[in-house]
Amino acid sequence: MYYVKKTLEISSCHQLYLDYESKCESLHGHNWMINVYCKSKTLDSNGMVCDFILIKRLIHDHIDHTNLNETLPFNPTAENIARWIVDTVPNCYKAEVWESRDNMAAYERDDDE
Repeated sequence: MYYVKKTLEISSCHQLYLDYESKCESLHGHNWMINVYCKSKTLDSNGMVCDFILIKRLIHDHIDHTNLNETLPFNPTAENIARWIVDTVPNCYKAEVWESRDNMAAYERDDDE
């Protein structure tokens, strides 16, 4: 099995729509750190699992310096963003989304999915 990991730093803002009162309901920003994990049993014709430039184009170029509520079609929690990354990047099986040094959410595709 071949593995690659791409780390991205993204600056963006969002507000969360929650069923309880929270300061996160107000528009606020983060300097997100995102780890994208991909794997494949075989390499493509270029000898890659997934081109790092493609990962950057699909994720960083899509959501960096944006209002995530306007860019993404769901409530942009760190958990939902992690799932979106796994669903968006070819051969991606796991994503970690750090909204701060202390707060991280991850999504890992179950092999049965």
